[in-house]
Amino acid sequence: MSSLFAEGAQLEKVFTGAVFSEGPASDRNGHVLFTDCSENLIYSFDESTQETSIWSDNSAHANGMNFDSQGRLVVCCDGKNYPSNPAGGAHAVRRYEKNGTVTTLAESFQGKKLNGPNDLCFDNEGRIYFTDPRYGDKSDIEQDVMAVYCIDLDGTLTRVIEDLESPNGILISKDNKSLFLVDHNLDPGGARTLVKYKSNSAGGWIKDKVLLDFGSDYGMDGMVFDQEENIYVTGGSGETGGVHIVSSFGEFKGFIPTPEVPGNCTFSGKNLDDLYICASTSLYRIKMHAKGLLTWS
Repeated sequence: MSSLFAEGAQLEKVFTGAVFSEGPASDRNGHVLFTDCSENLIYSFDESTQETSIWSDNSAHANGMNFDSQGRLVVCCDGKNYPSNPAGGAHAVRRYEKNGTVTTLAESFQGKKLNGPNDLCFDNEGRIYFTDPRYGDKSDIEQDVMAVYCIDLDGTLTRVIEDLESPNGILISKDNKSLFLVDHNLDPGGARTLVKYKSNSAGGWIKDKVLLDFGSDYGMDGMVFDQEENIYVTGGSGETGGVHIVSSFGEFKGFIPTPEVPGNCTFSGKNLDDLYICASTSLYRIKMHAKGLLTWS
């Protein structure tokens, strides 16, 4: 277990001031971008200057984000209404192009608006898998289920998993054969699990096993792989709040407690061994011995 952590590593706060920080994404140039969904912001933390600035003040209520293999930022935009924006988020998956334009990759399925895309990952061919739950006000939901979707290389949108209650964080294995999904239903008695799916011969996904079950505790959210495909998943609150580390088979590897409710995490740094954790109002960092597995790495 201790081999994952750098000797003497301590959790440090590198930014505070968000309402609820989320969606950290590391670029190739020493920046960690992260969102403040309700405030319609994307921040950028500069690892060289240790300063944080506003990267976008009109993010369409971006939540989970990741950089693709070409270095383009792909974001999931929420769909619910906010006091600052009664029209709500974009209900969309969007990509920031290198020329400064923004491309909408998905915003509806079978003619109905998406619920509120939450988090995403890329397979080794470049397809985008994303989750589409809805937290908060559900009065305007058009989809009949909270599901997982795939955007194919030609732009085709397919619903691939629909047997979870409220899919949230998502990862796909390097060989494209396993999907890992957080099911985080906030309702009393709702699912608070990390579930592994396997691909079948027909190209679909079947539920394999539950790797973590938080029971009645506050559930899990975002997650990231290290290069051994150990999973670093944020979850819990109070004494259980932090980053829970398990192998892709469910073996416990370690725990990093956070002083605030954690939302998501990613690796960054010159050697991809700095773990950045978004937790409520702040962005934290801890030096790891393990190194991150990112799409562009």
